[in-house]
Amino acid sequence: MADYPGPVEAVRAYLGERTIGQAVFAVATPVVADRIALTNSHWDFSIEETRRKLGFERLRVVNDFTAQALAIPVLRADELQKIGGGEPVPGQAIGVIGPGTGLGVSGLLPAGNHWQPIPGEGGHVSLAPHDEVEQAVLSRLRPRFGHVSNERVLSGPGLVNLATALAALEGVELALTEPMQVAERARSGECRFCAAALSHFSTMLGAAAGDLALTLGARGGIYVGGGLCRSLGDLFDRERFRASFAAKGRLRYFVEPIPTYLVLHHDPGLLGAAALALTP
Repeated sequence: MADYPGPVEAVRAYLGERTIGQAVFAVATPVVADRIALTNSHWDFSIEETRRKLGFERLRVVNDFTAQALAIPVLRADELQKIGGGEPVPGQAIGVIGPGTGLGVSGLLPAGNHWQPIPGEGGHVSLAPHDEVEQAVLSRLRPRFGHVSNERVLSGPGLVNLATALAALEGVELALTEPMQVAERARSGECRFCAAALSHFSTMLGAAAGDLALTLGARGGIYVGGGLCRSLGDLFDRERFRASFAAKGRLRYFVEPIPTYLVLHHDPGLLGAAALALTP
């Protein structure tokens, strides 16, 4: 992206002499009008103007996590890893949550012979602590961010926020900038704060996934995408995740039968964009 002033130049460089009739762009920003301004990029463009300049018959632009959600119905069984028990109920809503560079949240509703995605920015809902340690972390992060969303702890940068906040609670300053530094130090055993951060991450992600299941009535299952959990391997504590997912008090009976899955596909956004392109 940094090499091109906008999508027109990038697409022309990619296509070369080839011509196509339609395209789908998946962008990391809300899509609410013709004008698109990417959150973490200098790109700012009009969908219709871009379509005309590139000579496309049709250009569809969706949120990048909406594209990931659209991949769920077309994933193969070997591209999913089940976490815990439960079975999906056919024809019921599906929830999708994905920690990556941010926290994506979406859902799919059955609509005739296809799935209707729910575009939204659920990763930015307010963080709800579930114990004294999480409350202390929230208190530590609030002066820095003002509004502390789930994304502030349930993402790659959020993993760094968690580890440094846990250390700061004991007066220790950690020099961390990348989530994989947290993973490496936890795996080697050299940093107890990094290990604790991963435990809390797994628990808090389970709670957020359970909240999504309740909100959507997602008896079709909850799917964890986004790439971070897949990259963490066994440092993503599936037992903690599942226990926290089901811990919904009086509504435990509703959530417990809902299955949860880890998405193993390396580029579900591309797959979902292709699925959308094939949808009339």
